[in-house]
Amino acid sequence: MAKGTVNKVTLIGRLGQDPEIRFTGEGNAVASFSVATNESWKDKDGVMQERTEWTKCTVFGPSAEKYIQPYVKKGTLVYVEGSLKTDKWQDKEGNERYSTGVVANNYGGVQILGGGESSMDTSGGMNQTPKKEENLDQTVEDDDLPF
Repeated sequence: MAKGTVNKVTLIGRLGQDPEIRFTGEGNAVASFSVATNESWKDKDGVMQERTEWTKCTVFGPSAEKYIQPYVKKGTLVYVEGSLKTDKWQDKEGNERYSTGVVANNYGGVQILGGGESSMDTSGGMNQTPKKEENLDQTVEDDDLPF
């Protein structure tokens, strides 16, 4: 690794379709899916514009089989952290083609933030609700501060 460089990507978006799970010759799981992220802005005429960017994501190993396959579905809001990777191949006509995507970190690289498009519970039984509601409107008196 060259000194002074960083290859880190963070995405929060929704899956466009169910992940594709396949296995290598050695039996290791590989999950592939695309995440949609949106950007909105006002153009020079003041009209709201929106653009959707689709990013290919890949998860390798036990995380793909034990976490992605059972819990992550089309429409799921996910947090993805990983690094950019560019693949190079030749198409049918012999032209060189490139595809850049995100390879998720092995541990904690994909986290579920919300359910999918349907009313089904896409959390797969994972309880993602807080145990109790916290009161964030509390005031602190000067005497309560430890310093």
